[in-house]
Amino acid sequence: MFVRQLAVLITLLALPTFSMAQSGGVAFGTTPQDTSAPVEATSDELFVDEQTGSAVFSGDVVIAQGELRLSAQRVEVSYVQDQDQIDRIEATGGVTLVSGPDAAEAETAFYDMTARIITMRGNVLMTQGQQVLSGEELVISIDNGTARMSGRVRTVLQGGD
Repeated sequence: MFVRQLAVLITLLALPTFSMAQSGGVAFGTTPQDTSAPVEATSDELFVDEQTGSAVFSGDVVIAQGELRLSAQRVEVSYVQDQDQIDRIEATGGVTLVSGPDAAEAETAFYDMTARIITMRGNVLMTQGQQVLSGEELVISIDNGTARMSGRVRTVLQGGD
């Protein structure tokens, strides 16, 4: 059951790589995520607690599928007990999300599956080629494809030739 939940986790983490592009605002990733690609997760430790409905990957965690890669020091997956449904995902400790040439870094990332909102907090830095955007919080709505950076937002706009 847990392996299937992990596959769902990776599939859901892939959603922001192309949904943000729908709004015409900030896009992340160059191609839609291949959810049929194999999922590989590595970490120093894995602790599964069926009583609380959680699984914790810790120590140099890397979860990859196709061009998408999530890395952090700790990733906790909480799921609704007695169901194959993930409730929330929390990554902490040097979180990096990479899709193709694009990357976002933060101290923490939280995915609320019910609200369908991903929140990255703490020294958020997003790079897309030469473009760099930074702030304290990046909130991504999966449903409507919008993203909002807040907390002393800074970017450098490159001029065209």
